[in-house]
Amino acid sequence: MTILLLAEHDNVSLKAATAKALTAAKQMGGAVHVLVAGQGCRPVADAIAKLEGVAKVLLADAPAYEHMLPEPVAALILSLAPSYDAFVAPSTTDGKNVMPRVAALLNVMQISDMMKVVAADTFERPIFAGNVIETVRSKDAKKVFTVRITAFAATTSGNSVAPIEAVNGVADPAISSFVGEELVKSDRPELTTAKVIISGGRALKSRENFTKYIEPIANELGAAMGASRAAVDAGYAPNDWQVGQTGKIVAPDLYIAVGISGAIQHLAGMKDSKIIVAINSDADAPIFQVADYGLVADLYAALPELDAELAKRAKKSAA
Repeated sequence: MTILLLAEHDNVSLKAATAKALTAAKQMGGAVHVLVAGQGCRPVADAIAKLEGVAKVLLADAPAYEHMLPEPVAALILSLAPSYDAFVAPSTTDGKNVMPRVAALLNVMQISDMMKVVAADTFERPIFAGNVIETVRSKDAKKVFTVRITAFAATTSGNSVAPIEAVNGVADPAISSFVGEELVKSDRPELTTAKVIISGGRALKSRENFTKYIEPIANELGAAMGASRAAVDAGYAPNDWQVGQTGKIVAPDLYIAVGISGAIQHLAGMKDSKIIVAINSDADAPIFQVADYGLVADLYAALPELDAELAKRAKKSAA
């Protein structure tokens, strides 16, 4: 079996999601080749070539791939398809955008959010918002996957460097075009790779309260900030903070849920966290059923106390 992994990157640096998807690809057995599609992205290819278990890096450097539009990237993968038995991408925005189109062009089923390799043709994936784990056996000659990256550890650098081979681009279907983007720059860790996350829910009541109550604790802990879908829909937090089934799937070492009831939509995105701490005034909130530690309290009183205690400990450590 030969596997093609689509790399996740920003044309400058490699995203951690790729190293985790690589771990999943290696567990399937066979040689793993990694496709880097972008423009001016040679540094990304160099970084991937150093990862353990990469047999070859394919570099497609062309303007059509700069923004990872699904149509040209899928057309590129289709042109490479005869040489591969499986196609893998992280279950990120780009992966979810490209791989369904690849599966459709190949006329095969896609296995989404694959979280465990049972055998070369058998896999596990979550359904019903993660409440059921489905075992899937694929009979397709060519298999297409997106990988739930929270289920796999990242592959580290190996002792050898894989060869990098340039591949020619293919004709752009020209179905879509890039118009523009607004990038939010932050010194905080990226939500999907952060080791500590503090998230707020609708109980915060305003964007200003996120700044006043959540942000100081995030600063003390060096944490990423998240939000429930209800908080995002209400305009209290930006869309890229949303954690949940229709947001980002996270599994940090520590997840602090503040004023979040624990709707199934949110739990699907964070219940694999190693330690879950819940702060909620409702003792019957569903979030307490998955929390390792729960505090029934008014968040407007509890968070300032927590912030003061963290600041005190940080000052003591510095001394």
